[in-house]
Amino acid sequence: MEMIAFHAAPARERQTECKGMVKSGAKRVTIRDLARIAGTSISAASFVMNDSWERHRISAETAQRVRRAADELGYRPNAKARALRRGRSSLAGLIVPHHRNRFFAGLAEHFEAGARSRGLVPIIGSTQRDPTVETRVAETLVAQEVELLVVAGVGDPSRINRLCRERGVRCVNVDLPGPDSFSVVTDNRGGAFELTRRLLRGLPEGATVGFLGGQADEYATELRLDGYRTALKESGHLSDGSSVLRCGYAPQAARDALDKLHNEAGALPDALLVNSITAFEGLATYWRDHPERFAGLRVACFDWDPFAACLPIDTIMLRQDVEGLIDRCFEWFDTGIDRAGEIVMVPPQLAIEDPATPNTTEE
Repeated sequence: MEMIAFHAAPARERQTECKGMVKSGAKRVTIRDLARIAGTSISAASFVMNDSWERHRISAETAQRVRRAADELGYRPNAKARALRRGRSSLAGLIVPHHRNRFFAGLAEHFEAGARSRGLVPIIGSTQRDPTVETRVAETLVAQEVELLVVAGVGDPSRINRLCRERGVRCVNVDLPGPDSFSVVTDNRGGAFELTRRLLRGLPEGATVGFLGGQADEYATELRLDGYRTALKESGHLSDGSSVLRCGYAPQAARDALDKLHNEAGALPDALLVNSITAFEGLATYWRDHPERFAGLRVACFDWDPFAACLPIDTIMLRQDVEGLIDRCFEWFDTGIDRAGEIVMVPPQLAIEDPATPNTTEE
């Protein structure tokens, strides 16, 4: 077998040639150029740039020489070709409805951190809860061969789950579950039950408690309604159907629903469970314009924003554990187990406590 020896150019000669190549800009620097300047084989240079040099028994001195030459040349590996060789894209996708509230913004932020810690590049798309946009974004991410996809806040994620399964992309649902993939959700029923129970403390017999926000037949809304109604029943209060305002999530819709309820009933309820922070925004603007209608009103919100503590309204809030939700997703990705249809619930956390009902531990 013929042996071919490679000799590194002297440092001064190498630097002069590198500067000439960079300055000329005649063509893109290739791995062949890098190998020649570093005085090694093309395969050895490739192993160094792919961080697999130790596995292929390349010496540390050679690796250092190749990297130094790469810095001098401004050489950057072809990411697409590298991904093809490795059979990986190093991309991780997340779909969210929007970035307007702390819940979805928090999911996005923690997802980015989790992806980067695993050497992945995060790509995040918002869809404004439009099913057509959700599908288009999912198709685009799958076409880019993301290694994993988190689908958050999609009412019917099955079509996306099936697409991912067909294309071999691991997919998990967050916030709203689906039967075709693993799902991680907040304990909606338990959280709403606890919020309503705290709202009821100290209320006189016959006091009314309303429910604001969310959508009919939606997973999270229906479970929160169940927790709300169970707490009312256990305390001896009756649920007044006219005070359940499933008006969606838009602030203006929540504001309009409150105004309509006040005009029809002559007053707002004594207490109100608000189903989301965006519905709470509608309540806040309605209070701004009609503060006299809020005298004595107590509010609980299944979501969190610290600025709510500044309002002159007794307020209790739950913070959904975005870190826990995303951590469960990555734990599942790391295991490689299917678990389609399984739902893991993550408890929410009490964030802002009503000063009239301090948090105690007697329970």
